[in-house]
Amino acid sequence: MPFSSPPERDRVSLSDIDSQLLEHCLAGSPRAWKNFVDRFLGLVVHVAHHTAQHRSISLQDDVRDDLVSEVFAVIVADKYATLRRFQRNCSLATYLSVIARRVIVRRLHAMQNEANRTTGRMDRLPQDDRNITRLDDADEVNQLMLRLDPQEAQVVRMYHLEGMSYEQIGRAIGLNENSVGPVLTRARSKMRQP
Repeated sequence: MPFSSPPERDRVSLSDIDSQLLEHCLAGSPRAWKNFVDRFLGLVVHVAHHTAQHRSISLQDDVRDDLVSEVFAVIVADKYATLRRFQRNCSLATYLSVIARRVIVRRLHAMQNEANRTTGRMDRLPQDDRNITRLDDADEVNQLMLRLDPQEAQVVRMYHLEGMSYEQIGRAIGLNENSVGPVLTRARSKMRQP
């Protein structure tokens, strides 16, 4: 069954302010990047704290600042390649949240690995950090989730877009933690079908 785009009424619109800000950044307009950072700095800081909290990590201010800087460096890299990939099927804040979470999780994972190497400890990573290669593109995920039943879509959203662990998902929807993995596997299989 071929996949079609969601009906226009189901799409989250891009605000005029964000659309203009995005266009100005991509065009290299004066002060566009400063305005972009001013608008989304709070969001990225929130994602950094929220992501660390979900992994039971207490962020020092300097580490948080480094994580936030790294997120913005990824956004600006290669002439705003990340922004150029934005398909505008969701809000810019949602898209940036997914990008920020992906960058921060990878950096926290690398920091933990480095700490383990220098201390000689071989701590096991929590279940939700073992597989860092989660689906990154919020637009694509939202479109593909239309193929899923409501519970599968909720589990995919919680895991891939909200960064929740199996345990957290199980508690939130009343599902045994050991059942979350099979639901995700089944959902991913449906999402991969042509």
